[in-house]
Amino acid sequence: MPTVSIITITYNAERFLERTIQSIVTQEATDYEYIVVDGASKDGTLPIIKRYERSITQWVSEPDKGLYDAMNKGLHRATGEYVWFMNAGDELYDAQTLANLLARIRISQADVYYSDALFVRDNGGQHSGAAVGLRSEVTPHALPKKLTWQDMSMGMKVCHQAFVARRSIAPDYPANNLSADLDWEINCLKAAQKIEFLPFVLCKYLVGGLSVQQHRQSLLDRFSVLVSHFGLFPTLLNHGRIVWRSLVYRARQT
Repeated sequence: MPTVSIITITYNAERFLERTIQSIVTQEATDYEYIVVDGASKDGTLPIIKRYERSITQWVSEPDKGLYDAMNKGLHRATGEYVWFMNAGDELYDAQTLANLLARIRISQADVYYSDALFVRDNGGQHSGAAVGLRSEVTPHALPKKLTWQDMSMGMKVCHQAFVARRSIAPDYPANNLSADLDWEINCLKAAQKIEFLPFVLCKYLVGGLSVQQHRQSLLDRFSVLVSHFGLFPTLLNHGRIVWRSLVYRARQT
């Protein structure tokens, strides 16, 4: 059984998929499996997957019901002790990232590992775009060094690609919610006995995902997730704090 299952979800992402695969197959560590779940892409995605087939543990290309349905497929196929989602366009930070993570797992055996993420812009090509900055520095989301599920009361504190969870505590994603990753992280944190902050960056995150493309629905879904975990009245109060925090952050940037 591999220690880490790295899972990539892709759909019509021929421009970005190779950078993701390259960041994984060039890792110095080998104690992992790599799973690719494609939603029956119509572009050049499949030829890219087949080009790297020897480096991919298993892959499937078939219609799905959306991003989180595909992520559930990847989760169900995983056999590793930990699961780590690195979707098309996102990358492991550098060639030593997995080795650094595995070293910490061997020492501490935590249930959840998390870190900061480096935001990068879409350059329209196979290579990483220009760095925007660390998520904790270019967004209002400060990154706690001692994370608990209650820290998520005002939204997603940790980028999903910088969050590695023990498979035994990882639930399915609600497939019809654009903030399902927030719900998943909260549930993982609730189930975790030990949570560890990593002092190194885990990933490069490509700015502009599904929740950005469907921003209004994503906000409504986020509200629904937070209500389910924290209650209606606290969530209403926290959304007022979210708006104020955003205004203050923007004012500081000008």
